[in-house]
Amino acid sequence: MNAHNSHASHGHDDHAHGGHDANEPHSTFSGYMTGFLLSIILTAIPFYLVMAKVISDRPTAVMVLGAFAVIQILVHMFYFLHMNGKVEGGWTLLSTIFTVVFVAIAIAGTLWVMFHMNANMMPSHTDMPAMEQAAPAAEPKAGL
Repeated sequence: MNAHNSHASHGHDDHAHGGHDANEPHSTFSGYMTGFLLSIILTAIPFYLVMAKVISDRPTAVMVLGAFAVIQILVHMFYFLHMNGKVEGGWTLLSTIFTVVFVAIAIAGTLWVMFHMNANMMPSHTDMPAMEQAAPAAEPKAGL
């Protein structure tokens, strides 16, 4: 029995030693260059929009810059992390989607709770005059 046959008898196959599996991501130089150029473009455009003050309305600027950020995240996930529905049976992409949804729910829930606690628990500024009148300081009891 030679070394290869004894190695195969331990449950290892030739795919683990440099062979490409159908579920394995295939990286090419052109794919990396495409991702790199898209990343540069998706960074340069928002930089120009901010520095040239193209968008004067702040909420609109935040939405546009946020959209560029989301697109750049997707470019990185596809071109550099090779996340698509084919790799590892789609489990990598599915777990990423689950994580994004979970984090979005956690952030939205936290902001919702903090907003409602602030709105419902804090005294309003119109009720302050009653608190401005200082009550006379209570004298301490001698027996304590």
